[in-house]
Amino acid sequence: MDEMNLQIGPDASLLLVDDDEIFVTRLARAMEKRGFQPETSLSVAGAMRLIERRAPAYAVVDLRLEDGNGLDVVEALRDKRADARIIVLTGYGAIATAVAAVKMGATDYLAKPADANDVTSALLSSGELLPPPPENPMSADRVRWEHIQRVYEQCDRNVSETARRLHMHRRTLQRILAKRGPR
Repeated sequence: MDEMNLQIGPDASLLLVDDDEIFVTRLARAMEKRGFQPETSLSVAGAMRLIERRAPAYAVVDLRLEDGNGLDVVEALRDKRADARIIVLTGYGAIATAVAAVKMGATDYLAKPADANDVTSALLSSGELLPPPPENPMSADRVRWEHIQRVYEQCDRNVSETARRLHMHRRTLQRILAKRGPR
């Protein structure tokens, strides 16, 4: 624990921004155990207020939030505090969004699901070296299944609409949805 505190530096303030309240609460607890002083926000507006009050040294920001884009939070924090280490967390990992996040001032980019160890490694990495690979990464089948589930939920569990958006036959999608998720 002390070794981790030395790496954090004198200012351990951490802003966690994600509209998934359960996830952000769990992550805040885990990061506190690692020596950070987390504050959480479920929205862009709330994060902007926290940054205005006191710009944190570290931030973990979800890309898609209910009231806007997490990149707005990244930009606001970068303007207030140039030395902040900012990680963009997202379930919608794509090269274009990763490039946009880094151009806006993000230090690193992590795809969900990321745990507290992944987040800590990314926040405290020196920058030249990539953090070590995850101990237990998701299989390609699991990533595909998670993506299908996410789109299905976004389409209000409408199979036909989900199939159309995924460019998939409706019956094929129904078979996939009927099965249990791969490991």
